[in-house]
Amino acid sequence: MSRFDFRWSVLKWRAILFLLLGLRSRAAETFSEMVEQYPNDIYGLSSLAHLRAEMGDKAAAIRLYQKALAQPKATAAMWFNLAYLQEESKDLLGAESSFRKALELSDSLDRAWYGLGLVLIQLGRLDEAVVCLKRNTKLQPMSPYAWYQLARVHIDRHEPDEALKIIRHLKGFEPKFAAQLERETGLKAS
Repeated sequence: MSRFDFRWSVLKWRAILFLLLGLRSRAAETFSEMVEQYPNDIYGLSSLAHLRAEMGDKAAAIRLYQKALAQPKATAAMWFNLAYLQEESKDLLGAESSFRKALELSDSLDRAWYGLGLVLIQLGRLDEAVVCLKRNTKLQPMSPYAWYQLARVHIDRHEPDEALKIIRHLKGFEPKFAAQLERETGLKAS
C-alpha cells in the first residue's frame, strides 16, 4: 500500500475528523476498518492501539501495538507506549524489554529511562534502577519525579546520605517533593 492510496487517506481523515469532534468510538470504528483493509499498516495499527488504550481496553491495545511493532519503521514512541501498557498490566518483564527497545531507538527518550527505572524497582533490581533514574535526571533535571524515586531507592539501599543530597537538591526547585521525602524517610535536610 502506498501512502497515496486514496481509500487509506479517506479513512485516515475520517478518523481524524471523528477525533476532532470528540467521537472516539466512531474514530475507533474507522481505524478498525483501516486495519481490516490494510492489516499491516503501522499508522492504522498504532492509532487504533492508542484509542483502545484510552478507552480502557489495554489487552487489545497491547496486541495492536505488538502487531504494529512487527512492521518496518517501528518508532521508539510506539515501543514506549507498549511498555507503558505492559507495566500497567503488571507484565514487568515485557515492559522492561519494550522500554529497552525504545531506548535502543532513542537513547534520549527520558520517559523510557524513567519507566524502565520504575520497572526495575518493582523487579527489585535497584542498582540498575539507579542508573536509569540518574539518566532521566540528566535528561530532565528540573522534573522532580525521577529525583523522588532515586531518593526512595537510596533509602531502600540503606544510603541515607545520598537521599539527603537529593532532598537538598529538591529544596532548591521542588520544596513540596523535598518535604514529602523528609516526612516519608524521617531524614531532615538543613
